[in-house]
Amino acid sequence: MEKENNINEQIENDLNSKILKITMRIKDFNPELSKYLEEMPVTVPSENDPEITFNNLKSYYESLNSMLNKYKVEHPKTEE
Repeated sequence: MEKENNINEQIENDLNSKILKITMRIKDFNPELSKYLEEMPVTVPSENDPEITFNNLKSYYESLNSMLNKYKVEHPKTEE
């Protein structure tokens, strides 16, 4: 049981790390997208669903990644 808890904790830490990295990348390199971060589905617990799940974290990361990738395709950087 302890091994399973450690694995779950590692997965959660990995997802949180990825979310932090992509959020910082957006803020540092594409600040125009920062306004959309507040509009995205929030992973903060609500009264109806008080627990943050791996699926919530994974879904949030995937939505951030998708938003950034779509933006890069639609707004390629031009070489100067």
